[in-house]
Amino acid sequence: MKDIFDNTTIYKNELLKKYTYTKTGGPADYLALPETIEELCDCITYAKTKKIPYLVLGNASNLIVRDQGIEGLVILTTQLKQIHVKENRIVSQAGASLKAVCARACEYALSGLEFSCGIPGSIGGAVYMNAGAYDGQIDEVFYSATVLTEKGTIETWTKEHMDFSYRHSILQERKAIVLEAEFQLTPGDPSKIQEKMDHLMELRRSKQPLEYPSCGSVFKRPKGHYTGALIQQAGLQGLKWGGAQISEKHAGFIVNIDHATGKDYEELIAYIQKVIDQKFGVHLEPEVRIIGRR
Repeated sequence: MKDIFDNTTIYKNELLKKYTYTKTGGPADYLALPETIEELCDCITYAKTKKIPYLVLGNASNLIVRDQGIEGLVILTTQLKQIHVKENRIVSQAGASLKAVCARACEYALSGLEFSCGIPGSIGGAVYMNAGAYDGQIDEVFYSATVLTEKGTIETWTKEHMDFSYRHSILQERKAIVLEAEFQLTPGDPSKIQEKMDHLMELRRSKQPLEYPSCGSVFKRPKGHYTGALIQQAGLQGLKWGGAQISEKHAGFIVNIDHATGKDYEELIAYIQKVIDQKFGVHLEPEVRIIGRR
């Protein structure tokens, strides 16, 4: 692969805990960090031709990688981070962070993405998950995405294609990969945009355990309930499981306090689900993705 992809950084047996927000995860057989969309597409074409399993990831902020690692080729998009503005729209490659895109929007006095300024994900992941926070969601500002389809064609998908709903997009069913996304924003006052982002970041710092590695909010909000409140009422807040702990600051988070493993996270998630189901008859559905060899 290194002979074929001269300009792409490729590692063998690279530990993914170096890249995940939980600081957990075993090795990828091969890890590629393409720097252009063309390199990304070439890596996928190569994997398909050689019948190598492949997986495309962004900032690895909303997932747990098992300790046995991931088979085949993992492609991280973090080097695909070009952002540009055209009129009232902002266009970003898939690997750019939401934080960077929000900063660029503010620089150009464009409002609409403030809700996402503290979400620690990439643009590709945010579209894939229809990420949201503080009463905002990606679908509210989404205009279109350039995607690589399972058939290998590059297409533009509009909002009507995406089947957005709470923490869902059609990308979760179709094996299409976001290469670039475009958002429709509204002209605003940059000082007020920055003020709102500062306020939301302060809310995050005061309520969420940002001082520890975590995967963010672990579970989707069950209808009619709040996940953190259910976990508190069940007496689980603060529970330690190996090196993982249900955060004492926000019960909807599981933090890595002492060299936690992917197994610690996965078992603690299953235990929380079991207890909440038994006590309240409520099924907690993970928002976080759990991936890798079993």
